[in-house]
Amino acid sequence: MFTTETFIHAGKTFLMLFGELFALFIGISFVVALLQIYISQERIKRVLTTPRKGMNSILGALLGAVTPFCSCSTIPVLVGLFKSGASFNGAISFLLTSPILNPAILTLMVAFFGIKATVIYTIFTFTFAVVMGLILDAAGFQKEVKNVTVTGGHQDSVNWETLKGTFWQKQAQSFKIAFRDSFGLFKGVVGYLLLGAGIGAFIYEFIPTDLLANFAGANNLWAVPFAAIIGIPMYIRTETMIPIASILISKGVAPGVMIALILGGAGASIPEVSLLNSIFKKKMVVAFVLCIFAVATITGYVFNFIL
Repeated sequence: MFTTETFIHAGKTFLMLFGELFALFIGISFVVALLQIYISQERIKRVLTTPRKGMNSILGALLGAVTPFCSCSTIPVLVGLFKSGASFNGAISFLLTSPILNPAILTLMVAFFGIKATVIYTIFTFTFAVVMGLILDAAGFQKEVKNVTVTGGHQDSVNWETLKGTFWQKQAQSFKIAFRDSFGLFKGVVGYLLLGAGIGAFIYEFIPTDLLANFAGANNLWAVPFAAIIGIPMYIRTETMIPIASILISKGVAPGVMIALILGGAGASIPEVSLLNSIFKKKMVVAFVLCIFAVATITGYVFNFIL
């Protein structure tokens, strides 16, 4: 039986979650906007056109991790990399880390899951992207790239090279642009943040702990791959899922199950796979989805074992 006090407490939980998300999102978005000014698409292309396969995979994964493009802008950047002569393995490592390992995800993970979980997540996803880039290259998957041109997505209309003035004047311009963009981005996702906080508060107050623990607890070995499979066709906004995940974990859901769900949805959503289908042949698209499923499942089991 739910009382007035229960609803009041749910409201407080909602306000607490939304307040945390607002502060984190503005801070993250500010840093993200600065990174996109400092690290332009042309700079990424220059770095990944060097003829060193092992280093290219590492650099590709690193650039994907620090350049937080969404899938709609990651794909045009990927096509640009292929057109500019970047190595296949470096471009694929960039593709794998860009949606699942970026400052927004890492900051939210630190806030809700802690340093240890974030370090584990970073090591496994980064290493996996590097290794899979090299494996797919060695297996000859570069033949699976179509000869296409993709337009749209993120444009480098403002970057460090195009700004005018002294070093400090350019810094001031960068900070002003980043501050403006952070609030612009917030307007675009505020609905997702409200939804995430609302669902999280509802689950925390009204969903029985035993029900969730029995269905998706650490003792259910099939819960992790099942969550990865469910996550892949879902278009999961990280801003929505991470606060929900923190609540679900407090109610008994295994950490690995939530990580698998988030990785599957963030890494291989239907919009991204549709875009990839326009530049890759089916064999490569299937390989990409299987890569995301594998990293989501492996990372999920590691989370359950270590945490």
